[in-house]
Amino acid sequence: MESELLLNLAYKSNHYTRPKSTTDMKKALLLLSLLAIFNSVFAQNDTETFPILRGPYMGQKLPGLNPEIFAPNIISNGLANRDVAISPDGKEMYFTLHTAKFQYATIVYSKLVKGTWTKPEIVPFARDSRYKYLEPAFSYDGKKLFFVSDQPKDDSGKAEDIWVVDRKQDSWGEPYNLGAPVNFEGGDFYPSLTKDGTLYFTRDELEGQISNIYRSRLVDGKYTTPQKLPSQINCGTNRFNAYVSPDESFVVVPAIGVEEGFRGVHYYIVFRNDDDSWQEPLPLSSKINTARGTGWSFYISPDKKYIFFMATKPFPKEKQPKNLSLDFLHQFSLMPQNGNSDIYWVDAKILEDLKPQTKK
Repeated sequence: MESELLLNLAYKSNHYTRPKSTTDMKKALLLLSLLAIFNSVFAQNDTETFPILRGPYMGQKLPGLNPEIFAPNIISNGLANRDVAISPDGKEMYFTLHTAKFQYATIVYSKLVKGTWTKPEIVPFARDSRYKYLEPAFSYDGKKLFFVSDQPKDDSGKAEDIWVVDRKQDSWGEPYNLGAPVNFEGGDFYPSLTKDGTLYFTRDELEGQISNIYRSRLVDGKYTTPQKLPSQINCGTNRFNAYVSPDESFVVVPAIGVEEGFRGVHYYIVFRNDDDSWQEPLPLSSKINTARGTGWSFYISPDKKYIFFMATKPFPKEKQPKNLSLDFLHQFSLMPQNGNSDIYWVDAKILEDLKPQTKK
């Protein structure tokens, strides 16, 4: 294709004729050599070289107490990016990405193979373009991966449900719907699990356009009837996608309407007491809670060292061009901080000042 294009550009359609002299022959050979070089360049662009990434967390420089974009132009890549899940051994990382208005939404992953991270690709069970896939979450032992999809479980039509795939050596089995009593007629979202398999999730209620956080205990291998959690967790005027720590000592809730004067969704931490009661929600650092409040996906790495969270932050003023160009606009669409959500990470020590004494 590129050769034909270049030939047309060089010879202007019917001007391509057989060389009539030695000089013409040399010119033609030179031009063909140049075409070969151009073809090589195009071939390299078509098979874009993925950088060699070694070390934990896809080889990224570890963050401090100031949040940084995670894997810019690799994971945070201009599309809307959110939702992080890391295998217990740290050798697999899963993410959600989606296009505008969720026309397409899927889960991508990268694995550490022989010391090098693989190029992110869509997980095999999330490739059907008719459906949406998002919000992956590992079981504590890493043997199951929970996620959300609107693929129908039967002939009753589509509704967002929690699904599961089981580990099969180095791959995953066929996904299956978690079923009742967790999934119901409305939408069920954002699975998050404790060490003992207790499931926290978000449920879109059938009335009122309100979401609430529920908890379902795992008893004898089956999930019990979900319990709507108290007002400390279901805080504000609406709330979304709660993350529970594996030891169930706290929950982080993205919520709206908790504090007067704050617009949008902010992250709040709610600590659990030994008697299973809950303390009042506390806002996370202003380094995490942005003024615009556009984040509703929170996660802490299995080693408890790093926080990953979704946020939509503006493009830095110092990087803005003086004058716009079409080239810049095309590049901007492929860059983080272009108006879509990105994944940020920060040292988990940022939470230390928030932890109060639990009540006995």
